[in-house]
Amino acid sequence: MAARCASAVNAGSLERHLLEKYGEPNPEALVESALEHAKILQDHDFHEFKISVKASDVFMAVAAYTQLAEVCDHPLHIGITEAGGRRTGTVKSGSGLGNLLWAGIGDTVRVSLSAEPEEEVLVGWELLKSLGIRHRGVRIISCPSCARQGFNVIETVQTLEEAARAYRDANQRFSIIGCVVNAPARR
Repeated sequence: MAARCASAVNAGSLERHLLEKYGEPNPEALVESALEHAKILQDHDFHEFKISVKASDVFMAVAAYTQLAEVCDHPLHIGITEAGGRRTGTVKSGSGLGNLLWAGIGDTVRVSLSAEPEEEVLVGWELLKSLGIRHRGVRIISCPSCARQGFNVIETVQTLEEAARAYRDANQRFSIIGCVVNAPARR
């Protein structure tokens, strides 16, 4: 049975020869490093592995994964590394990972936040649900905050989101609509 492992490349720790060649971390350097690591694994009879080319820069990471997907058939473990705290990291991860997943790139996903690990899992779960990749769980559609709200939509949605965590295997959709502008038309 072949061993399973990963070839992980990070823009912050590229090999010296690649930094000298390219001058700085860039998508091409990440891809070249990943392919070099993949060759080492294959030369040592490791054939079941995933490749990761993470960067904190969303554009660099997306470009590297896109280029890598064009030149190899290995499974890709996608992520935006060092994305930041809960809010900024969620936005960066959603932007980068959403772009890749929408393009059909990525076999496994890692959300990297400076937050509790459970938050990383929840953000990943919600990202997959928003793209229609994961169909389990409660999906909540809700109004933005505005002066037309007839009740406290923000508090209601927060309460529902917290309660919905217990129903991860459900496939339900709820709408929290705070005014007649966004409400379903009356028939």
